Amino acid sequence: MNNPLIMMALMFGLFYFMLIRPQQRKEKERRKMIEQLRAGAKVIFAGGILGTIVEAKEKTFVVETVEGRMEVDRNCVQGLVETAPAEAGK
Repeated sequence: MNNPLIMMALMFGLFYFMLIRPQQRKEKERRKMIEQLRAGAKVIFAGGILGTIVEAKEKTFVVETVEGRMEVDRNCVQGLVETAPAEAGK
């Protein structure tokens, strides 16, 4: 097992299953989430901007933020903003 070619192949296999494949799955899930977004969803964008989707266009979203409305590319969406559930008894 001192053959360098075999060792390189094993290292590539390890990197593929430990780093590349999980990242591909995560990106696939993010793209699926973006496709399912509709008006009213609260999202966070790559620059840290939080907003509520007002209108979903083919390649962009019109988003309402604290500062007003803006149009952003769909690929800038990083995730949904989780809203805290209302506490019972308050």
